Amino acid sequence: MQLHISPSLRHVTVLPSKGVREFIKVKAGSRRFSYRTVFYSLLLFMFLLRFAFVLTAVDTIDGDSKCSNIGCLGKRLGPRIMGRRHESTVPQVIYQVLEEPLSEDEVEADTDVPQTLEDFIAEMKNARPDARTFAVRLKSMVTLLEQRTRTAKIQEYLYRHVASSSIPKQLHCLALKLANEHSNNANARLQLPSPELVPALVDNSFYHFILASDNVLAASVVASSLVQNTLHPEKIVLHIITDRKTFSPMQAWFSLHPLSPAIIEVKGLHHFDWLTKGKVPVLEAMEKDQKVRSQFRGGSSAIVSNNTEKPYVIAAKLQALSPKYNSLMNHIRIHLPELFPSLNKVVFLDDDIVVQTDLTPLWDIDMGGKVNGAVETCRGEDKFVMSKRLKSYLNFSHPLIAKHFKPDECAWAYGMNIFDLEVWRKTNISLTYHHWVEENLKSDLSLWQLGTLPPALIAFHGHVHVIDPFWHMLGLGYQDNTSIEDAKNAGVIHFNGRAKPWLDIAFPKLRPLWTKYVDFSDKFVKGCHIRAS
Repeated sequence: MQLHISPSLRHVTVLPSKGVREFIKVKAGSRRFSYRTVFYSLLLFMFLLRFAFVLTAVDTIDGDSKCSNIGCLGKRLGPRIMGRRHESTVPQVIYQVLEEPLSEDEVEADTDVPQTLEDFIAEMKNARPDARTFAVRLKSMVTLLEQRTRTAKIQEYLYRHVASSSIPKQLHCLALKLANEHSNNANARLQLPSPELVPALVDNSFYHFILASDNVLAASVVASSLVQNTLHPEKIVLHIITDRKTFSPMQAWFSLHPLSPAIIEVKGLHHFDWLTKGKVPVLEAMEKDQKVRSQFRGGSSAIVSNNTEKPYVIAAKLQALSPKYNSLMNHIRIHLPELFPSLNKVVFLDDDIVVQTDLTPLWDIDMGGKVNGAVETCRGEDKFVMSKRLKSYLNFSHPLIAKHFKPDECAWAYGMNIFDLEVWRKTNISLTYHHWVEENLKSDLSLWQLGTLPPALIAFHGHVHVIDPFWHMLGLGYQDNTSIEDAKNAGVIHFNGRAKPWLDIAFPKLRPLWTKYVDFSDKFVKGCHIRAS
């Protein structure tokens, strides 16, 4: 019998072997069954069969210890096709050893723990231990290195806490020299501003900025950068508020370093009648807060000696002890409507910022009836600095916080804020602020642990108008991976964090953005050995 298949694969002819011309002719249905499909299927099957043979051959040649690209592909795809999973080649005893708790005493008692990975490898090559011994030695080494890393990290946080909480001797020297100049030089005791400019202090046609600081050098940078970058310096009024001990050095500096035609007012807290009459909530809260914080967590020694908490938790608790969080300079902004009763709109500046653009367009922003114009801190490319929500500052495990607020609501930043004082006076923001400060003190600082921002987030809740992030770039005191180009293009840069630009722990590549506004040839700056780096 002979079989003939037409080239089109549409006809099959069967011829009997006896030569009879009878034949069977089969016509395949084009719809139900196609021999073309059968032909190509056979070709594909033959290809897969050869491929499987190659995989098997390579796998056999490689053996169990080696795995080529093709062989590995066979090992991975084969079990999946067959519906099986690879079994782990790690002995079960290793998992058991690694999961067993290991105390610090056990690690310390073992004086022969490998100190480095090289030591461990050498030991394993020489001893050829079983799986259990291998796991025990590995776990001991990793645990020891973890302990050392934790100790070093906590030590770093403690040193940073001490450095950021202390006053550099250069700044202390500057304050003393200026205080001496104030007492001996009449030109260092000028009335600021001069009498003919006093009416401008309450004139709402001017652009009023407020700066609260007890740091003369920092205040000078804020003032210089503000005036140098404005288009209309003659319309700028800067109100500088300071404490009693810093008033003389601050007055001396700005008397001897005028920024004309801008108007500079230097005023001590003791000059405000409102703060010297009767009971002032912020002062009472500060006194209580100081007593609580002095015993908070047993002080820095007790915090550092805690062996159970993670380093970043210890860092947060150390930061809560920073003196700046109990500074009146931080709390005073909540009383701006009372301190400046004649002003309608102001911009409040922190003393760790640098102004890099004209800020007068801020007065053109329509606040929509809101009190506080601020930059949100939950959106941005920097996921460390710009990822802050209410849960980042408030303790939502406390029922009082959880009852009134939502953890994922966006937070905003202090440092450069527009305040509509007219609208503010119609609200109970200041009373709300002090109410929650009292609640936090009653709860032993369990609602939040640090700063004036948490109570402000509560008090200004629903009263914030979000402004463009261009006006306020944060985080230059937290990390040094900030883009220099981004920082140069921001309207205001903020060195919030421990690494203040006037400290030795400042980030070297970011510090020049601040030092460019310091006159290092000035006799007071030079005399106190204040340098650019």
